[in-house]
Amino acid sequence: MSQQTERRGGAVWALVITSVAGFMAALDNLVVTTALPSIREDLGGDLSDLEWTVSAYTLTFAVLLMFGAALGDRFGRRRLFLVGITVFTAASAAAAMAPGIDSLIAARAVQGVGAAIMMPLTLTLLTAAVPAAKRGMAYGIWGAVNGLAVASGPLIGGSLTEHISWQWIFWLNVPLGLVLLPLARLRLSESFGAGAPLDIRGTLLASGGLFGIVYGLVRAPVVGWTDGIVLLGLFAGTALLVGFVLHGINAKNPMLPMRLFRNRAFAGINAASLLMFLGMFGSIFLLSQYMQGVLGYSPTQAGLRMLPWTGMPMLIAPVAGYLSDRIGGRPVVAAGLFLQALGLGWFATVIAPDTSYAAQLPALIISGVGMSLFFAPASNLVMSSVRPHEQGIASGANNALREVGGALGIAVMASIFSAQGGYGTAQTFVDGTQPALWVGSAAVAVAGVAALLIPGRRRAAEAGEESTGTAPERVLETASH
Repeated sequence: MSQQTERRGGAVWALVITSVAGFMAALDNLVVTTALPSIREDLGGDLSDLEWTVSAYTLTFAVLLMFGAALGDRFGRRRLFLVGITVFTAASAAAAMAPGIDSLIAARAVQGVGAAIMMPLTLTLLTAAVPAAKRGMAYGIWGAVNGLAVASGPLIGGSLTEHISWQWIFWLNVPLGLVLLPLARLRLSESFGAGAPLDIRGTLLASGGLFGIVYGLVRAPVVGWTDGIVLLGLFAGTALLVGFVLHGINAKNPMLPMRLFRNRAFAGINAASLLMFLGMFGSIFLLSQYMQGVLGYSPTQAGLRMLPWTGMPMLIAPVAGYLSDRIGGRPVVAAGLFLQALGLGWFATVIAPDTSYAAQLPALIISGVGMSLFFAPASNLVMSSVRPHEQGIASGANNALREVGGALGIAVMASIFSAQGGYGTAQTFVDGTQPALWVGSAAVAVAGVAALLIPGRRRAAEAGEESTGTAPERVLETASH
């Protein structure tokens, strides 16, 4: 063990610190969903405001994720990790003290900035601290903690909202952040990446394009699809994203090289990831409000009743990993996506103002199994689709596209909800939610088709022979690039 490792505390401290940081960032993706009715009652606001309390976080998180990793490589991973924790913690306190819905949305956007800096560096710092022979176990623990955050988000948000107040879903991050800051400073070692130039232009193009499109989708149900600002957002956003694609084709060191998408495996799994999160996040956004506003469950009861869906990965993920090792990732991912689509379609069929929980349960379980089968092998498919020196970019791109899918899903499905129904009565809420769920189901089904386009195991293995290192070695190198 080197002197530096002894001084900093070694692998165990790195695992604890990075796992807690990852838990904080992952938790805030879904922790707000069960608190939305209480936030609306306390701070006011319409559907578009509720959308932005979720999307402001996921959008800034998504578009700055790869940029945050590049900043760490350039200026020091531990240094930027500390910056990310500081920003995230301060923004969490600001969200808890927000006097109105607009200030809450602004604080959520800043939270996303902090998470985008902090989250991609957790795996990089963990890899630097853990010996190669033990990284598999460390990654497993790190992934399980992040999975726990996703599973428990609605339940934690519901319990804190019901028994204390919704503000405590944000106050929860403050003591965790204050404890992590000195621990990270004292127990983690500094490291740097290759020092590639920062892609400022690419970041601005992606951020502006995504913001324009999401803003247009969120505002359109309120002011109409022909409103000048809505049309400007949609067209300008599309133009900026086209510019981002052209930049990724022509630039020397783009944040996302478009040549990666010539690989059918990389293109297929990323298309599947974006569409999966589009359908899943948009559905959870509406269904968590349906359980409280229509069926009359308390926030805690709503969070508990969603566990067969959100908590299923904790049980099924090991089985999915075993199946992926035996038969390959493509059939497991595709099966998971089609099951998720079936679950959402089932829910759309049974949803009504007086649907019993027994009628909902099969849809929740099927969706949970489907989500579990997707998550476990999807990351391996991403990593095995590129050469070792491209895995850092590939991982960042996949995570960013998932977050973009979540933000777009909430915007698209809330637009459908507004066009077909509303908050007026239980029946109008169901009238708006049902077609939105069908769209979510269709999006995830298309994701399943995209997964089927991924080359089979034999062809992937043949392609892998062109690059150095075995598949397990390539996975272990993920965070070092």
